[in-house]
Amino acid sequence: MALKNEKLKDDFFHNQRKEVLTHWETGKAASFEEAVAYQKSIPKEKCFTTALENADREGITLTQPRAGVALPKEHIELLSHLETEGEADLLPTTIDSYTRHNRYQEAQVGIDESIRNNRSMLNGFPAVNYGVEVCRNVTSALQSPVQVRHGTPDARLLTEISVAGGFTSYEGGGISYNIPYSKKHPLEKTIADWQYCDRLIGLYEEAGVTINREPFGPLTGTLVPPCVSTSVAIIETLLAATQGCKCITVGYGQCGNLIQDVAAIKSLRQLTKDYLTQHGFADVKVTTVFHQWMGGFPQDESKAFGVISWGAAAAVLSRATKVIVKTPHEAIGIPTKEANAAGLKATKQLMSMLRDQPLLDLASVDAECDIIQEEVRLIMAKTLELGGGDIAAGTVRAFEAGVLDVPFAPSKYSAGKIMPARDDVGAIRLLDCGNLPLSDELKNFHRGQLETRAKREGRTVDFRMVIDDVYAVSRGNLVGRPL
Repeated sequence: MALKNEKLKDDFFHNQRKEVLTHWETGKAASFEEAVAYQKSIPKEKCFTTALENADREGITLTQPRAGVALPKEHIELLSHLETEGEADLLPTTIDSYTRHNRYQEAQVGIDESIRNNRSMLNGFPAVNYGVEVCRNVTSALQSPVQVRHGTPDARLLTEISVAGGFTSYEGGGISYNIPYSKKHPLEKTIADWQYCDRLIGLYEEAGVTINREPFGPLTGTLVPPCVSTSVAIIETLLAATQGCKCITVGYGQCGNLIQDVAAIKSLRQLTKDYLTQHGFADVKVTTVFHQWMGGFPQDESKAFGVISWGAAAAVLSRATKVIVKTPHEAIGIPTKEANAAGLKATKQLMSMLRDQPLLDLASVDAECDIIQEEVRLIMAKTLELGGGDIAAGTVRAFEAGVLDVPFAPSKYSAGKIMPARDDVGAIRLLDCGNLPLSDELKNFHRGQLETRAKREGRTVDFRMVIDDVYAVSRGNLVGRPL
């Protein structure tokens, strides 16, 4: 069947579901009707949607860490520590790498090794292997809403187990969990697989249960221009809304320039609402998530706290609904629960101090918004044109043509022709626009900003700038100035 952005037919979905639930033995326990009843029994204060809507209404930014280990008891202890000592408002369950690649047999080996060694031998929680009941043991043991975060191109069975298991928010999408994560997964296949995930959540919605959906905003997390991440977020939002999702959180990864970061979140929220309304989904609730710095971190913990605090400032000043918090061990490896909690508390302290300071209406923010919005509208218009008005088909063709392009992505389905670098004040600009459908005026703007930096540094505008910028933060700077 050719890929289209249309709600999956019931017969098609249920026939596919019978096959999906056979991928691992725990799928047999995923009863939709029973899972709906269980979700309805979850107290409202433990539902992601309620927390996000309350935060948006009150104008506060919620904190959420990343975390996940292999053994249920230790996983609950970890999340409980982040909830109490770290004062996290929202909790994650990060899924292990084997599960992300549907390698459940190898995940089981990791579970067995973890039991023998009495410590996690996986880099996350293998939810599919544990199944519905164990997931419910995790979610019910905590006081805060819990989300599944992963990175799975084919997440159909994981979605079934997760939602039936009591998780009230689910991250990912057919683009954002493919292009930045995988080399060989065809985009047409992953978008189709995620239509299944979104239709399942749409069916819960129709049964009276709202599950929050969150496309993965940062993409590769390395010098991603706001126009690219925003366009992908809008597309994945439209794809999810078509399948019946009603609560969607769109995300963005910190770039580092405060004005650009604030403008990016402001534009992301407004543009997403605009495109939803244009496509007949004005009833979808939109919230935002700001991801603290996703690139290289300093190894020194004190310096790492500086990077974390800068991300906290950008998140609260942009009025993001929530912020994904990093830890001072980012450059070292998997953080201890104490380090994870420390990052949360540092973030919360800074946000408490800045929450009443307005920045959204600065003229410089509005000017940056204008640039982002013009670029996104050009990309979206060309994508829809390539699909003959269909955003799903248009997305596949747009990536083939380089109209949509993610820098530094491993996927062979991304052209990899755009080349970003920072301007003289650290905002991300395009050294090479590749095949992005930008106007000559916009291309000249990007070039001019980079030439201003080059003149100050006594160098030419070239690829060396890009390399210097990729490593700059881990070396203590935002802009990669020549040594």
